[in-house]
Amino acid sequence: MSVSELLERAREIQSSAHVPYSEYRVGAALETTDGAVFVGCNLENANFSNSLHAEEVAIAEAVKNGHRDFDRIAVSSSRRDGVTPCGMCRQTLAEFCADDLVIVCDEGDEQPTEYTLGELLPNTISEATLE
Repeated sequence: MSVSELLERAREIQSSAHVPYSEYRVGAALETTDGAVFVGCNLENANFSNSLHAEEVAIAEAVKNGHRDFDRIAVSSSRRDGVTPCGMCRQTLAEFCADDLVIVCDEGDEQPTEYTLGELLPNTISEATLE
């Protein structure tokens, strides 16, 4: 799948977001190494700490379906503001993805910005750091 197609999947799922408090819709499309794509959108809760982020929903769907190898994830907000995964989502991605996971961030009409997970979350907490 091309980067633009993956980004479009992230944009499309935003319409399913439940965002009555922030009105800030986010969609994510996670591509596995075998080409499967899993999408997620943010789901807000009046108790904000119970809200789910789009990246978390996408990775949960992929893992639930038996996938553990990922190439890239596209993240898009309704504002097309280049949103990156938050710290919590970066840590969740690090639990299941390698440092070279490509993160594609939607800049609207401009070329998307790409990072690796390792760039956004260096020296992550891992199973090895807990020993």
